Amino acid sequence: MTRYDVYGLGNALVDIECEVKPQLLEELGIDKGVMTLIDEDHQHKILTSLNSHRLKRASGGSAANTMIAVNQFGGKTFYSCKVADDEPGQFYLSDLLACGVETNLQAHALDEGVTGKCLVFVTPDADRSMTTFLGISGGLSVNDLDEDAIASSQYTYLEGYLVTGPDSRAATIKARELAKAAGQKVSLTLSDFNMVKFFRDGLLEMIGPGVDFLFANESEALGMAETEDFNTAVDYFKTLATCFAITRGPEGSVIFDGERLINIDPLPVKAVDTVGAGDMYAGAVLYGITHGMSFADAGRLGSLAAARLVTHLGPRMETEATRGLLEAI
Repeated sequence: MTRYDVYGLGNALVDIECEVKPQLLEELGIDKGVMTLIDEDHQHKILTSLNSHRLKRASGGSAANTMIAVNQFGGKTFYSCKVADDEPGQFYLSDLLACGVETNLQAHALDEGVTGKCLVFVTPDADRSMTTFLGISGGLSVNDLDEDAIASSQYTYLEGYLVTGPDSRAATIKARELAKAAGQKVSLTLSDFNMVKFFRDGLLEMIGPGVDFLFANESEALGMAETEDFNTAVDYFKTLATCFAITRGPEGSVIFDGERLINIDPLPVKAVDTVGAGDMYAGAVLYGITHGMSFADAGRLGSLAAARLVTHLGPRMETEATRGLLEAI
């Protein structure tokens, strides 16, 4: 028997989201559509320039959003991360617990330092651009793992963003090894095209001999396979993971269940904000495959959840709305 459906490992970032025009991104020198790491001073200057904008704050980080999604559907998750003993860190812990996610942060006093923040810019085309200062989250290491929680989880879910630091990358590898030693499954998300572009070798190190489920969007998959042909990328992913899901924007997504490739139809919607869409998709799929759904139904749930999410601002929906999606599958 397992205590948790999914154990997550990832960055703990207070997401600060605002709506902007593309011209402002150009003025601030922010690359559109990707996540860029910056230092604290740079982030503070950007924040200062946003005084006239409405800012929305929430506990975040890619894997955290996915753990929250699994919980909202009715699952049980544990999240290992790192925040500081400052106001944003206390806010993060309180918000995470309010979402029903258990965490290693409950086990000890928080360390001194600065909690990481991610500025999320949403443009009228519903695209999201992010500038991230990792803060104390950049020090995530094997010391932040909870071995009992890993051994007691059906899946361990690893965030590709952790590839950027040697200690955090080592933590993902150790978590993968602990999960496999306990007879449990491992899932990983590539997280962002820039991770593939600049840290491909590190991601391959995290994947190691292979994972049980790999998540990516189409651009990440093509970059990982070093090809421009989607079918070639699909074949390459079969060498990395037993099963996988690749989201394709307006073309829907595909899921490989270990034997066959399943096409998941898109759900046309008017997107307002794509922040967290991939995280929600992963959360829905992980909930589905840990609760007896077929891969096809889990994929349809992921597609429906992501489609509903992008119709409003923010990386998550209300729990009641999320759980209500199960009735449609």
